[in-house]
Amino acid sequence: MEAETNYLGVWFVYLMAGAVFYVVWHRFTRFKRALWWSYSLRAIFLALALTPWYSNTQAETFAPALMVMTLDLITVGGEAAMRAFVPLMASLFGSILVSTILYFIQKKRLNNNNIG
Repeated sequence: MEAETNYLGVWFVYLMAGAVFYVVWHRFTRFKRALWWSYSLRAIFLALALTPWYSNTQAETFAPALMVMTLDLITVGGEAAMRAFVPLMASLFGSILVSTILYFIQKKRLNNNNIG
């Protein structure tokens, strides 16, 4: 039970630190003209920071996929790093797709407000 409490505690601290960093990142990526870049950079950060993956092949615990991929690359090798690379790339492509859709929705909304 203590290990599960530590696991949840570590995730809580990680998510709170990620939230603080995201607020700072949000301020740095507030572009007035390049709205698509603003949305995309924010989505990329969220995908990199929040995509979970299995911490090892036998365990059922999760860790951030970027960390799993990096540690597998350093300790085991390139082939092992691919197990976290694939979901991380899927998450990145999905986040860019969602940010692009949000950009066009926002652009349409701004154009409608300027016309009316």
